[in-house]
Amino acid sequence: MTRFQPRAVQSATQVLSVENLTTSFLVDGQWKPVVRNISFDVGAGETVAIVGESGSGKSVTSLSIMRLLQADSSRVEGKVMLSGRNLLALPENAMRQVRGKDVAMIFQEPMTSLNPLFTIGDQITEALLCHSTMSKADARAETIRLLKKVRIPSASSRFDEYPHRFSGGMRQRVMIAMALASKPRLLIADEPTTALDVTIQGQILDLIKMLQEEEGTSVLFITHDMGVVAEIADRTIVMYRGEQVETGATPDIFHHGRHPYTRALLAAVPVLGSMDGRDRPLRFPIVNPETGQSDVPTEVEDTVAAGSRPILEVKNLTKRFDIHSGLFGRLTGRVHAVENVSFDLHPGETLSLVGESGCGKSTTGRAIMRLIEPQSGSVVVDGKDVLSLGKDGMREMRKTVQMIFQDPYASLNPRIRVGAAIAEPYLEHRMGTARQAKDIVADLLEKVGLSPDMASRFPHEFSGGQRQRICIARALALSPKVIVADESVSALDVSIKAQVINLMLDLQRSLNLSYLFISHDMAVVERVSHRVAVMYLGEIVEIGPRSSVFGNPQHDYTKKLMAAVPVPDPDRRRDKQATIVEELTSPIRPIDYRVRPPAYREVSPGHLVSM
Repeated sequence: MTRFQPRAVQSATQVLSVENLTTSFLVDGQWKPVVRNISFDVGAGETVAIVGESGSGKSVTSLSIMRLLQADSSRVEGKVMLSGRNLLALPENAMRQVRGKDVAMIFQEPMTSLNPLFTIGDQITEALLCHSTMSKADARAETIRLLKKVRIPSASSRFDEYPHRFSGGMRQRVMIAMALASKPRLLIADEPTTALDVTIQGQILDLIKMLQEEEGTSVLFITHDMGVVAEIADRTIVMYRGEQVETGATPDIFHHGRHPYTRALLAAVPVLGSMDGRDRPLRFPIVNPETGQSDVPTEVEDTVAAGSRPILEVKNLTKRFDIHSGLFGRLTGRVHAVENVSFDLHPGETLSLVGESGCGKSTTGRAIMRLIEPQSGSVVVDGKDVLSLGKDGMREMRKTVQMIFQDPYASLNPRIRVGAAIAEPYLEHRMGTARQAKDIVADLLEKVGLSPDMASRFPHEFSGGQRQRICIARALALSPKVIVADESVSALDVSIKAQVINLMLDLQRSLNLSYLFISHDMAVVERVSHRVAVMYLGEIVEIGPRSSVFGNPQHDYTKKLMAAVPVPDPDRRRDKQATIVEELTSPIRPIDYRVRPPAYREVSPGHLVSM
């Protein structure tokens, strides 16, 4: 880490000037303002971050600038001056020329932004042909140059590939190449790294910084992650409930933030290394965004009994997916998704499985639940071999092990009220009557910090954090002993994430729950875990007590994951790294591939590293 030196802005010229921007939506025949009197400037070559939680109005602000809101149900007032022109006063035909040429936007989810029916080369070429007079051949050559610039390996050969053939990080690079195709003066990046693994996130941030320095592009960066803000922003705007509550140079915001909400955002950010000297998980401090008052984070009372028998025992678990190709669907290879994975989970313990997308951690969780069938190995839950159970046995097993998924909205039926959704497993397993189920639902809603009268609402009436609380309540309906939490907080805002994790820690202590916590967020994992297992290409490469793995990481991949975590302190901003594309090596193997048996060396008691 090096001391942060504020990057000199190339020119005092203002590329974007927003004055008193107010955006309203038509609700029940009345205009309801959701963004109120926002004003800021973005200078040439400058990066300005707009930070806030979901619902704060930051994405609506960016869509208002681009004039991408539906005209008949939205109203945008104020001024948006781009290079001397008021975008809000331009006719739609003129605005179409501005989009992509003078100002471009990178959206949060690249797979929904890219057309799955067209190759990535054609989609970037289209952006070039729309805003220039170059020939198709020249556009193709320029597209390949752009793909190379954003570090797409073998750019020429991948021109004709479709989006689904690219990883999440690669798709985001394609979106950046498309946004930069016409050399816009302003790039708006709306949560471009939220859904990415920490190492890919670091590469994308480094790439944006490098391209900005080369092209002199101004960047308006929208995020809820204060670690990312510290890493990339020259100035920061904090938004809360549609209003701009604090603005200033990024170091000033971090070190001398005055508004209670700013302090609440900073307090909720997990900092790698903050658990040094602690043996037990630690609750997050919760700051009142209105008053700035904070509670004192407390260590969670340890419920792990020394010498207890594991509640979950996994031995040599293996899951492979066959690959068929050719005219006759011949077997040509296999994806070695999970290979000889072994670990134990004790009552009241949290074991975290960490690694990037594609490492096999979610597949491991699903194989334990038998949502997918593993090829070999053993899974023993509370003394029973799960892989040998029949249908009735599996129903009984699922009373002991429940799963919380990453996307709470996709986990809940939008047509069923949340009370019925929570009661469903209780009634399906015939654990009581409908009247008893109603009482259980009310009790569970209170346990997860919601009120019993919310049982009559539908999922869309809740925020993301509330929906995840409902999914936790549903998982608790059968009084399980083990919960597999698959990226259960990765999509949540930082303060909501802190609240949900605190809830999970409190429930663990009161109900003696065991968690298999699947995540790619190393800072959160350090905070909540008793033990940690690092996965790479389907194998566990390092496993041990949390304090040992984080305090003395041995495997190169563990060190890489930890080094990529953004530090929420602009004074410790990393130098721009050499942006080397290090996508996870493919787990695809030929059909005659011989697997090397796992071998480990013991670094310290319980701390094992792959040899």
